[in-house]
Amino acid sequence: MEMARTGYSTEIEGENVARAKANEVPVSPKHSIEIARFIRNMTTSEAKAYLADVVALKKPIPFKRFKRNVAHKRGLSKWPAGRYPVKAAEAYIRLIESVEKNAEYIGLDPTSLRIEHVAANRGRGFRAFFPRAMGRATPKRRETVNIEIVVTEVA
Repeated sequence: MEMARTGYSTEIEGENVARAKANEVPVSPKHSIEIARFIRNMTTSEAKAYLADVVALKKPIPFKRFKRNVAHKRGLSKWPAGRYPVKAAEAYIRLIESVEKNAEYIGLDPTSLRIEHVAANRGRGFRAFFPRAMGRATPKRRETVNIEIVVTEVA
């Protein structure tokens, strides 16, 4: 029997497959979903380089699903709306480095890995309170995300 939050949403099997997962990362689910859609089918080195430029506010991530009231950004081709999700991009960089280490551990070449599957799902929300004036408080939820990456070695 599988324990909670440890399984993967896809079953890609083989000898040249490595995977990594991060549970309950405190980043925006919408930003994570847009980054996941964007880096799918990239190599890990391309994805890390692009996400490093996102963190440096040089290149935007195109927002295609959650695009309402999103401003146009320079540098996007074929799609005008985009943002710079720095916190989510840093989480993805850490996870890509983790999957590269996992691939190296099982004997794969970490320089020739392609992102076969990446998914971001909403995690559980942590309850918190936002202090207000006059001793009052407003409840709020801290959103979290479960991110998983599966890479394969390309020849």
